[in-house]
Amino acid sequence: MAASLHATSLAAPASKKKSWKHWVWINPNHNDTDETLQKKYKQYYEAGIRGIFFEADSEVHFRAAKKQKLEAHRWMWIMNRGEKELLQAHPEWYARNRKGESCADQPPYVNYYRWLCPSREEVQEYLEADVRKTLQKDYVDGIHLDYIRFCDVILPVNLWDNYKIEQTKELPEYDYCYCDVCQAKFKAWRGEDIKKIQYPEESLSWRLFRYNAVNNIVNKLAAVAKEHKKAITAAVFPTPEVARRIVRQDWTNWNLTGVCPMIYHGFYKEDVRWIGDAVTEGVHFLAGRFPLYAGLFLPDFKNKIELQQGMEYAMQNGAGGISLFGDVSDDVLAALKRASAAVKV
Repeated sequence: MAASLHATSLAAPASKKKSWKHWVWINPNHNDTDETLQKKYKQYYEAGIRGIFFEADSEVHFRAAKKQKLEAHRWMWIMNRGEKELLQAHPEWYARNRKGESCADQPPYVNYYRWLCPSREEVQEYLEADVRKTLQKDYVDGIHLDYIRFCDVILPVNLWDNYKIEQTKELPEYDYCYCDVCQAKFKAWRGEDIKKIQYPEESLSWRLFRYNAVNNIVNKLAAVAKEHKKAITAAVFPTPEVARRIVRQDWTNWNLTGVCPMIYHGFYKEDVRWIGDAVTEGVHFLAGRFPLYAGLFLPDFKNKIELQQGMEYAMQNGAGGISLFGDVSDDVLAALKRASAAVKV
């Protein structure tokens, strides 16, 4: 009897299936019928999807999702705001690069890159009011922040060919924000004139100042979400290191209810194994503060077997679930089901 008790106490605990929470990023199609939405969202739920990030406000889509037991969150662009009315009314709110050029009239890379300056109190108040207005709607379960960062000072390497550019160093035309407000606030904080620093792109204090400027915006928006007792999540760059280095985004210090790193392996010329590496890094630095849902870019996968592998790499390494961007076909839903069933924690 004693021997058998001893053996039992040393045995490894049986592995358990985890209750995964998967998401979908989607732009609602206003031509969808009620019947189409009911069928689609039911399939989503049956595949383990528990929430949708909607890129536009459509009460019909939100309520249809909620009927199928899905959370309906409003996916909003935050710092990248090119609305004509805003550009015309407040061109001074827009970020300036190291050459002094403003996003308001000289956007980098593409015409829709119109980045606000996070240091300006007027910008902070504008964004808080915008998020508050959205969260007041009873059919909105939460807010999902996107473009919550500075402009890409370095693009993902796979995009260099697209723009005929090599960014092996930080170029002044893509390095933001050097507006008067940022310069004055930095000087008040550190007692240094950023224009007199020989290599401002290498100044760790200047980099920290910009991390904190975005952190401040996020945490103010998080307070608004908390006030409304609603969730706040964000789409962020794939790992804490990559996010800080190429877009000045310090997402492990945000007060969120969940985060969706865009682990788009093809953008960085990596294979599917890197998805697990990216999740491992993010989970480590979050240290349990809130869950991480691995964002996967469906066109990056060569076939459904590779897609399932990518999902499994994410979940095996600590992701709370998967967030899907692209065509969520029947094959994708089947791969999600298989991966969720295969991974035990």
